Amino acid sequence: MTATVPSSIRIRPRIYIGKDIALGPGKIDLLEKVGQMHSIAAAARALGIPYKRAWLLIDSLNQGFGRPVVDTATGGKGGGGAHLTPLGQELVCRYVALEQRINAASERELQALLALAD
Repeated sequence: MTATVPSSIRIRPRIYIGKDIALGPGKIDLLEKVGQMHSIAAAARALGIPYKRAWLLIDSLNQGFGRPVVDTATGGKGGGGAHLTPLGQELVCRYVALEQRINAASERELQALLALAD
């Protein structure tokens, strides 16, 4: 039986789709937080990034894919909020699955790199 790679070492890929889409750990972490918190502002605070940066990252995905990854509702009396669209949910799901497969396939090399740090 093979040992599992500890979470202290892992590969987090950056993916380029054509010339307009760059998808990596930062954007995925942001989408995950928006999905959990239903707010871009709260997700940005949780990740320690400015709201404007979070909004620009989401907008870059919306523009790149030509359709929204996050839907927003304006605040006010009934409150605002944000939620992942089906595309946003699928991006997170596919990225996480890819990340898990890459890390599982790289277990021996990751263990060796971890041993070098001891």
